Amino acid sequence: MRKLLRIGIAGCGAIGSSLAKSVAADFTGKAELTGLFDVETEKAYSLANKLGLKIAVLNLEELINKADLVIEASKVASSYDIARSALSFSKDIMIMSVGGLIEHYNELKALAEEKRARVYIPSGAICGIDGLKAAKCSGIKSVTLTTRKPPKAFLGVAYVLKKKIKLDDIKEDTLIFEGNASQATRAFPQNINVAATLSLAGIGPENTIVRIVASPSVTRNVHEIEVESDAGRIVCRSENEIHPENPKTSYLAVLSAIGTLRQILEPVKIGT
Repeated sequence: MRKLLRIGIAGCGAIGSSLAKSVAADFTGKAELTGLFDVETEKAYSLANKLGLKIAVLNLEELINKADLVIEASKVASSYDIARSALSFSKDIMIMSVGGLIEHYNELKALAEEKRARVYIPSGAICGIDGLKAAKCSGIKSVTLTTRKPPKAFLGVAYVLKKKIKLDDIKEDTLIFEGNASQATRAFPQNINVAATLSLAGIGPENTIVRIVASPSVTRNVHEIEVESDAGRIVCRSENEIHPENPKTSYLAVLSAIGTLRQILEPVKIGT
């Protein structure tokens, strides 16, 4: 009988909660949820109660010890430390807060190789990662990401407050940021994980251009990607429904993690 994949989730906010519900409901016979962790312990207990299952609320080390795969669904500031801890115990890790990896990607990759563990980074709220990785084999000249979100998605962002951008006064598409992916993830840690994913899959954080637009005309999070390479030109656009519990992220980001988990568990892998 095939052994169940033991999954622990670190972070019990909107994304972690959605993933926990999916693991419990959609992967019966293939995986089991063995524990929850959150620095705000009450969130973990609340989620466990909502699931109606006997799921342990653990500290991070206990969670890692009980899991084969740890899913990080916390915050950018914590994602690298959680990933490093999991890999140090030779446990696989799926990372949702990808922006926290940009400064430490090479260290994390080296640790994964040393411990013979795997790091999974879902494509998140964007399409085109498969094509980007394929184009990289021929040589990429440029990668540009343009993200449009409703102004309210940027409420409370330190960069917006520092620049004194008055979101309530925005009546038409307004470019509020342009720079590279490394700068973008520092300025918008909760809004632009897609830039980190795109840059790590392509030509790196320093060479990936990111434009962020506050757009009162959109009700969805819109991501447009342009890739120029020796293999040709790739243009992708995704218009994503906002996560019902977190306006700073897209519902597709959660679904991409579920899709990645299915890819891990299924014997046939489709796409790169």
